[in-house]
Formats: sequence, C-alpha cells, structure tokens
Amino acid sequence: MKHLRMSSIPLVLLISCPLALNAQQQQPPAYTKEQIEELKKQNERAQHQNALIKQAMEAMAAKNWQAAVAPLRQLISEDPNNWQYHSALGDVQFGLAAYDQAVEAYEKAIRLVPSSRTDTKNPNEDPVKNKAAIGRMLTQEGNAYLKLRKNKEAVEAYTKAAGYDPNPGTAYFNLCATQYNSGNVDGALSACDKAIAADPGKADAYFIKGSLLVGASATDSSGKLTAPPGAAEALKKYLELAPNGAHADDVKQMLSFIGSTVGTTYNKKKSK
Repeated sequence: MKHLRMSSIPLVLLISCPLALNAQQQQPPAYTKEQIEELKKQNERAQHQNALIKQAMEAMAAKNWQAAVAPLRQLISEDPNNWQYHSALGDVQFGLAAYDQAVEAYEKAIRLVPSSRTDTKNPNEDPVKNKAAIGRMLTQEGNAYLKLRKNKEAVEAYTKAAGYDPNPGTAYFNLCATQYNSGNVDGALSACDKAIAADPGKADAYFIKGSLLVGASATDSSGKLTAPPGAAEALKKYLELAPNGAHADDVKQMLSFIGSTVGTTYNKKKSK
C-alpha cells in the first residue's frame, strides 16, 4: 500500500491596514500637545511594525524561514494578541521542520481569532475570513502532526478543519489519505467520498477509494473475483482525470485484476 503526500497549503500573512482619517470632516480637530505627541508615537510604532512585517514576509516568500523568526517574535512581543503573527510563526516553524512548535503557534493563533465582530470596519474581525483562516491553520496543524507521526491527532485536526474551511476538499482529502495510510478502511472511504463531493476533480481521492474497494473484493465458489460496487468506476475516474498520473500504472493493474476493461483514451493526453 503506497503512502500519499498531504496537500500543501500556501503561506499567508494578513496585514492590518491603518485607519484612514474621516475625509468628510469640515474642520480639523484641535489637538492638545499631549495628543499630538501620542499620535507621533503611534505613527512611529506603525512604521516600525510595518518594517518588521515587510522583513518577515520577504523572508517567508524566499523560504528563508530562519530569517523570518526574529521579526515575527518581535512583532508578537509587541502585540501578543495578534493571531496573524502567531499563525505566520506557525508557518515558519513548519518550514523549519520544528513541528511541535508549529502546532503550538497555530493553537495560540486559533485561540486569539475573534469569535464575533465588534468593529465592522476592522478587516481582522471579518467572521467569514476568520473562519476560513482557522480551517487553514487546522489543516496545517494536521500536516504537522503527520510529520510527528501522530496520526490520531492529525485525523482530529483535519476533521475540525473540514468544519471551518469553506472549501473543505483539501481537509477531507488529507483525512482520507491519513486514514488510508493508517489502514482505517471505513474512515478512509467516508473521507474520500466527502473529498470527492467537495472537489470532484481530485484524482487521488478516486485512487484511494478504488484501491480500498478492490482490496475488499471477494471470490465466489466458482473462483470468479467480484469487486464491490464503485471500484471500477472510481479507478476509471482516476485515469480520466490523471491519465499520466503517478498511480496510473497501479490503477490499470487493479482494473485488469478485477476484470474491467481499460479504455485506450486514458493513455492519450488531451489536445490543447
């Protein structure tokens, strides 16, 4: 039984935008000397944080993970309740193969994501975007657990991720692959069906489903092999979606094994 790689998730660091002044004010407000000094300090802090964010993002874009650690840790020390900084640090720790620390960072970030919106003008409190962000972090957390060979925790993380992500195909596929690699046939089949429903174009989900069903084939008294319903269909769908995919030869062998015909069109690349 071949092991499948988890789907990767792109690294994202969301940046808060400074509040704009009200353009409709007719008269500029009268500020005291103390207020002016405070505004200057706020502006200096914003410029300082933006410089650190730029430094971290450039390092992450270049996959220079170690160079991103220091600015992110400084940002967190200055603004410990900003979940986006913790999330970005989780991505960096994952890139450094520090998977335990990545999980810790994601967990902190998830706890800090606002559960409700108190400021309609604050983009960091958008409940739809925040829910999707939690789903992404849980998926990455599951990937980290897999690297740590903690399949049970990975399954739990992927299951939670599917409930948050508006496009749960990746989470369900990762759950499907994890259950497959762990030998949990029923769990893998269930997750595969959900992955296919969420993303019908995910070829590897059909490969896993077909492989599991072929493995459950039975031989009758006459020696004839009978595969469960859906086995041939799933394998043929894989070839339709990925005729030259990594599992194409295995799929053709399985189809031959269960006595199903392999269409010749699967061997041809679609014309552009």
